[in-house]
Amino acid sequence: MRIEIGGPESVEIVCRVRCGVQRRCHPLAGIPPAAPHSLSLPRAPAARPLRLSASSSRSARASSFVARAGGVDDAPLVGNKAPDFDAEAVFDQEFINVKLSDYIGKKYVILFFYPLDFTFVCPTEITAFSDRYDEFEKLNTEILGVSIDSVFSHLAWVQTDRKSGGLGDLKYPLISDVTKSISKSFGVLIPDQGIALRGLFIIDKEGVIQHSTINNLAIGRSVDETMRTLQALQYVQDNPDEVCPAGWKPGDKSMKPDPKGSKEYFAAI
Repeated sequence: MRIEIGGPESVEIVCRVRCGVQRRCHPLAGIPPAAPHSLSLPRAPAARPLRLSASSSRSARASSFVARAGGVDDAPLVGNKAPDFDAEAVFDQEFINVKLSDYIGKKYVILFFYPLDFTFVCPTEITAFSDRYDEFEKLNTEILGVSIDSVFSHLAWVQTDRKSGGLGDLKYPLISDVTKSISKSFGVLIPDQGIALRGLFIIDKEGVIQHSTINNLAIGRSVDETMRTLQALQYVQDNPDEVCPAGWKPGDKSMKPDPKGSKEYFAAI
């Protein structure tokens, strides 16, 4: 990944994202376990030493865990239809097929991407969503997790208990995106590493993306904030003449989107 630092002359710094990964394959895959590897971008060709200013050095250090997804210009935007997909997944320790368009007209969908199985931040997010699944179900919402791993890797991970570095049973499917087509279509794929950033999309019952966030590899997501955003989305869809101000939660005062409504809101808080 190249990061450009502004100045009289453009300086390119190649940053390396480290994330030690212990890869395991399910015995059914017939593939021996891969050697541990790092999720790293290619090194730059040898070049003359560069002298950086103090501000440039700080920028370089701050960017050391930054990765850039490919196809960002083609990423689906909020307000557009979500790209459909039909893929293999693991659910209830079985192989199933998941088609996003099957949920249209029936449920909201929380679609989230994570880099790899058998890693470190990923299981904290995956299990946190599973532990809160019943709350999302009450809001008529399905959760779908996606990574570029095979269904055999997913199966091995859910068959491993949490204390041993696994996930245990989950209440929602883990989708296999081995072709990387889903990650690419949602604009979260890092081409040089072949893995996805931590993208999360809330898709409404009409199949329209209503919310998206993309975190870098080292930053886990908040289930509480995802829940709050979903509740706000459902509220404004049920009450189209109202909007939700900052930090809105169910039971809080909403706002009419006009000058009078704004004054009434601020007068009441």
